[in-house]
Amino acid sequence: MGNIIGGGIFLLPASVAPFGTISLLAFGVLTLGAIALALVFGRLARRLPKTGGPYVYARAAFGDFAGFLAAWSYWITAWVSNAALAVAAVGYLDVLVPVHESKLLTIVAALSFQWLPGLANLAGTRYVGAVQVVATVLKFVPLLLVAVGGFFFFDPANLGPFQASEGSPIGAISASAAILLFSYLGVESAAVSAGEVRDPRRNVGRATVLGTLGAAVLYLVGTLSVFGTVAHDKLVHSTAPFSDATNIMFGGSWGGVAVACMAMVSILGALNGWTLLSAQAPYAAARDGLFPKAFTIKRRGVPTFGVVVTVALASMLTIYNYTAGTKGVFEMLVLVTTFTATVPYLLSTAAQIYFLLSGQGEKVSRAHLVRDGVLALAAFGFSIWLVAGAGYEAVYQGVLFLFVGVLVYAVMAARKGRAARTANGENGENGENGENGENGEGAEVGAPLVNTAAE
Repeated sequence: MGNIIGGGIFLLPASVAPFGTISLLAFGVLTLGAIALALVFGRLARRLPKTGGPYVYARAAFGDFAGFLAAWSYWITAWVSNAALAVAAVGYLDVLVPVHESKLLTIVAALSFQWLPGLANLAGTRYVGAVQVVATVLKFVPLLLVAVGGFFFFDPANLGPFQASEGSPIGAISASAAILLFSYLGVESAAVSAGEVRDPRRNVGRATVLGTLGAAVLYLVGTLSVFGTVAHDKLVHSTAPFSDATNIMFGGSWGGVAVACMAMVSILGALNGWTLLSAQAPYAAARDGLFPKAFTIKRRGVPTFGVVVTVALASMLTIYNYTAGTKGVFEMLVLVTTFTATVPYLLSTAAQIYFLLSGQGEKVSRAHLVRDGVLALAAFGFSIWLVAGAGYEAVYQGVLFLFVGVLVYAVMAARKGRAARTANGENGENGENGENGENGEGAEVGAPLVNTAAE
């Protein structure tokens, strides 16, 4: 729940305000889709309770390449999300210190928000957990304050037009849902770290579903409250909508400052959890030889190399977006993650459909075959819809990220195959005769491929 309720919700009311109150319908549809995804991940984690989440499910169903694509896309989603969260945090820091007046100060602030959680992760999982608990508790204060208190100051005139954007209503719902998905990223968090969780077959599914439901209630109520408290024309240009709502509720600026502080703590907590998650998927893939071996390096339970590389990449992306003068930095980063996140979601739901149709009784509960099938199809269709709503530019950038991964996979698969041939060649030389050794080599090369897919 700490990963789902991160920094996105604190900025998203302003991000979807240009679409009008029709975006609330998108929130409702998105919530149903997110719950369907949560239920699918809960079922998959129950059958395959290993660290890696979508990577594990895709690889078990479709082999190494699909597993790699899931891990690669999820990794991209994680560090691009971290860059977006840092941008959101700077928006609330601006309430306290006008950093946006200087591009250099803005960049330094964004990088600080990324590296502080990175250092906490390098200190070990014990510190990660402690930071996460504190941040999760604190983030509920501003959300509940605005969600509940805002209705006492609710003015329907502030809602603005039902559809403020051009185009069809369906297009507006899809476009706003693509941005809003960012606030639901993390439904798979418990599944990704299943190998580190106590009693994962029981706890991962419960945490996934209950965390998503709790986040959904806060999101829907909080967003509606902000819409009715802050005037639409002001909300469209807001960099800290929850602070603006609090200032209107209590007058002055002290309430907004307090909410801004709690929002920054919340975002730091989300960055803390996402930094760990961003290293878990490549760690799982690296153990199977599909990511560089350096990603398997662990210290105090944390994949340290993955943490450092992830934070460094997010930092470079942040600097690029600010220096390039891109308008709507947060929205653009969010839409890119919408596309990259749907790749592991699609592969995971496809894996569940595969397990259902292939009759693998050890992975599927036959007593719930119809229910699981409907959920998997709903989650798959939901993911496809999100890709369509992300827009051409975001899909274009996301596909470029994805295709770079194909080259990485080619290199890693070649290394893995060469190592296997070398090992099998040595086994052949140690055989009783050369001819049998060569035949043995041919059999051995094929065997790991079959076992890997079945695994």
